Amino acid sequence: MVHGAATPVGADCDNRAVRIALLGFGLIGGSLAMAIRRPAAWDGPRPVVAAWSPSGHGPAVALRDGVVDEASDRPMSAVQGADLVVLAGPVPACLAMLDDLAGPWRDAMAPGAVVTDVASTKGALVLRATALGIPYVGGHPMAGRESSGYAAATADLFVDRPWVVVPGADDRAVARVEGLARAAGARPLRMSAAAHDRAVAGISHVPLLVATALVEAVAGSPDGTQDGWPDAHALAATGWRDMTRLARGDIEMGTGIVTTNAAAIAARMREVIAALEHWADELERAGGPDPGAVRRRLAQAKAMLEASEA
Repeated sequence: MVHGAATPVGADCDNRAVRIALLGFGLIGGSLAMAIRRPAAWDGPRPVVAAWSPSGHGPAVALRDGVVDEASDRPMSAVQGADLVVLAGPVPACLAMLDDLAGPWRDAMAPGAVVTDVASTKGALVLRATALGIPYVGGHPMAGRESSGYAAATADLFVDRPWVVVPGADDRAVARVEGLARAAGARPLRMSAAAHDRAVAGISHVPLLVATALVEAVAGSPDGTQDGWPDAHALAATGWRDMTRLARGDIEMGTGIVTTNAAAIAARMREVIAALEHWADELERAGGPDPGAVRRRLAQAKAMLEASEA
């Protein structure tokens, strides 16, 4: 049983070790395997973990290191007999795997199996799973790094981080996914798909596009840099690095995020554009910017951040 969980996740009702299939094995999937491998995560039988990825490299290394029990050569092999299937790829890949789970892989899962995911948007996945009749509970651990791949995985990635759970199946299925989150060290937080996608649009997805736009505006592109970029690059330090960190992330994940949460991101982007236009108006004020107005806006932003972090 998972410490603090309402129902067993490591063992089934007959005390049989649960089989968990990880489909996708990069930073998040690999970190999840490491996290649930810790002996402290379980009171009862440790789950059997099978992993698959398109390249097969991460699961092979994890098997060698004792992080997983099986490195499957096909997704169906990992899913065979699985009680919990975790989709751990970009959103488009998860959508495709939902189709397979409703088709050729359906009979491979154990009776009563639950499907969840760790992807960055939830609305499209909930709609697809509902339409296909899959016993699905959406999930999104709010943790990550700019580095990608299994080599960047770490067992403590989820410790004390929120793990959004979008209820979609029965209470038993939701409890199983919440138990998985607790076993990884995270804090389960129930939320609707729409509320989740609106929230992450502002705190995660818009920052990705703002970072990308900043690079485009200041640096240009590899085949044609902006005027003045060589001089700016020579002076760039931590401010530039911190502001552009998200633009250094996984391209496929970013593409999946933007294309499956477009409306919510666009709405937040319009708000950012309006705020930047206000700043531009202030900077172009006749006679120059009003120091008092600038100070007030900077102080308000700082105060808002400090209040939310208190």
